[in-house]
Amino acid sequence: MSLWELLVGLILGAVEGLTEFAPVSSTGHMIIVDDMWLRSQDFLNERVANTFKVVIQLGSILAVVVVFRNRFIELLGLKKGTSDRPNRLRLTHVIVGLLPAGILGVLFEDYIDEHLFSTKTVLIGLVIGALLMIAADLFGGRKQTVETVDQITYKQAFFIGLIQCLSLWPGFSRSGSTISGGVLLGMSYRAAADFTFIMAVPIMAGASFLSLVSKWKYFTVDVIPFFIVGFISAFIFALISIKFFLQLINRIRLIPFAVYRIALACLIYILYF
Repeated sequence: MSLWELLVGLILGAVEGLTEFAPVSSTGHMIIVDDMWLRSQDFLNERVANTFKVVIQLGSILAVVVVFRNRFIELLGLKKGTSDRPNRLRLTHVIVGLLPAGILGVLFEDYIDEHLFSTKTVLIGLVIGALLMIAADLFGGRKQTVETVDQITYKQAFFIGLIQCLSLWPGFSRSGSTISGGVLLGMSYRAAADFTFIMAVPIMAGASFLSLVSKWKYFTVDVIPFFIVGFISAFIFALISIKFFLQLINRIRLIPFAVYRIALACLIYILYF
């Protein structure tokens, strides 16, 4: 495998890692990259490229697990002294939040894959998702009753789960929709972001592992270095992105990301269409 091919893996891993948990839609970015560049790489056929996308997503998931490792240990009941604490995030909160999008995703998976994975639909998702984020900043931050993720109620977890269904439309962004929904429900930006990232791990990991089972035969000797570079790149850049985002979200809020999404949609529309 050539140095150029490894550089491609590094760049694509960086795109995944930087965008997976920021409210800008990693799926949207990867579809755009796929349409405009990835498919032009001679050494990648479509099946290998799709397998690679699953591999680098696992790198991003691992970054979340590292950042929230203490929280996951607590959720799984492996940390002593936490089960007696009345006000804390529980595994059942996460399950309640995952159910709506999980059910809809299973029911409409084929339709979504067949009709919504295109640059045009991503542009629509980028713009509409940006409008939701702007609305959250303008109307949701006035009365915050939930300062930390430990204060979230089951009702809020369920409604955030309903809003997360919007992210089934590529380009909408899982984090963009759920953070906006959380803020509109009275959560602080940091609490909404924490819950978003924690919810992302089981649903993304489950989908990725199931996808890998069907794609395992594409892990051939000639592309494994490409996969490894992409995985490590996605992990490192996701780690940086998550820590940076969590430190800033209460200060910068969502409108800067919304402006970026609209600008990106306009640029891609001009260049692509």
